[in-house]
Amino acid sequence: MRGFLASSTGVTCAAALALPLAPPAAAATSSTPPATSPTARSEAHAPGGTQSLRLAPLARDRAPGTAEQGLRRQDVRQFSLVGVVWDSPATELHGRVEVRTRATATGTWSGWQELETHNADHAADPGTPESASGRIRGATAPLWVGESDGVEVRVRASDAPGTARSGPAAAPLPTGLRLELVDPGEAAPPPTNRARSEAEPSVLPARTALPARTARPARAARQRAEPHAGARPAITTRRGWGADEKLREKGFVYTKKVKTAFVHHSATGNNYRCSQAPSVIRSIYRYHVNSTGWRDLGYNFLVDKCGNIYEGRAGGVSKPVLGAHTLGFNANSMGIAVLGTYSSKKPSSAALKAIARLTAWKVGLYGMNPRGKTYLKSGGGNLYRKGRKVRLNVISGHRDGFATNCPGKQLYAKLGTARSKAAAYQGR
Repeated sequence: MRGFLASSTGVTCAAALALPLAPPAAAATSSTPPATSPTARSEAHAPGGTQSLRLAPLARDRAPGTAEQGLRRQDVRQFSLVGVVWDSPATELHGRVEVRTRATATGTWSGWQELETHNADHAADPGTPESASGRIRGATAPLWVGESDGVEVRVRASDAPGTARSGPAAAPLPTGLRLELVDPGEAAPPPTNRARSEAEPSVLPARTALPARTARPARAARQRAEPHAGARPAITTRRGWGADEKLREKGFVYTKKVKTAFVHHSATGNNYRCSQAPSVIRSIYRYHVNSTGWRDLGYNFLVDKCGNIYEGRAGGVSKPVLGAHTLGFNANSMGIAVLGTYSSKKPSSAALKAIARLTAWKVGLYGMNPRGKTYLKSGGGNLYRKGRKVRLNVISGHRDGFATNCPGKQLYAKLGTARSKAAAYQGR
């Protein structure tokens, strides 16, 4: 996926995107990036782990920011997802990032695959505790490659948009480039506390409304007042996809309501089976938290190409959890990431149906019409200045709030269909 120009800057959507959660402000502001070694970093928590490999100049020029950096072909511990990070999230990577990997099962090497070199299009809003934590790094989108045990990477600089070439590399590469190799591991073991286990099923079954004996008075009244709320679809919980809850920061952050659903693609590629979706999500989760420094998975929900829906950021599937999915518009919205890359590939009808069912229910809880429009106040970004009230579709694409190609040309073109289906599910 290629980002397009906005203020002479190209960016793309990624990362990749649930129960939202937010850590206490003190924890968010005091945390620092985990220490890494020039070779490989093995995480203490299980299951899974991340190897962090420092990139080095590939040419004779070994000065910081040199025009080409990478790693020669080498053996590593098993991993399934790869990404590149760097020190400052304010620095854009103008250039091309490519990787080759060796499949564990066959020992064969893939061809060169390109990673999306986005920077700030998926992130917490400026000025929030999450964005000011001091842990955030610049990052490419992650790429799912399947079980692998060998890797080679090259990062080549190009001119920044709108600049004149002034030497071998008019736009030097960011400092602190590292290759992140993520092993999703196995699903986390179930809670030992029986009551907690019963309260957190692996899948929330579809249902039309909360049973009267458990519905809170305020919510029950809202459901009576909002006859157009769609039925809740089946949702695989964080426990269901194997989230290691020790990774994320504790606590939750909420906004007032959900007025808009921003649709994304994860840009992790389409080479996955639906049975592997939980592993893909565990990998994205680990990349968002450990590699890029976010408090939790950035997206509120994820959808695979078979139409399965997964809980993302922790905090409650029916609650207005603050995510980190659309820079400048995370408040009063939710982010839905369709696993895959849809710049040239069309999304499946099952995925579109899942988007429609999910949005019909979730925005319906807050009285929103999926075919309607609403206003959100910008928190700052490359399309709208901070504080500006922006009129948006209730179901919008990431590119509607930030200058990016996300959710890809093909998925974005199908959002009208998703709006119509969602409205129908609400009985409109």
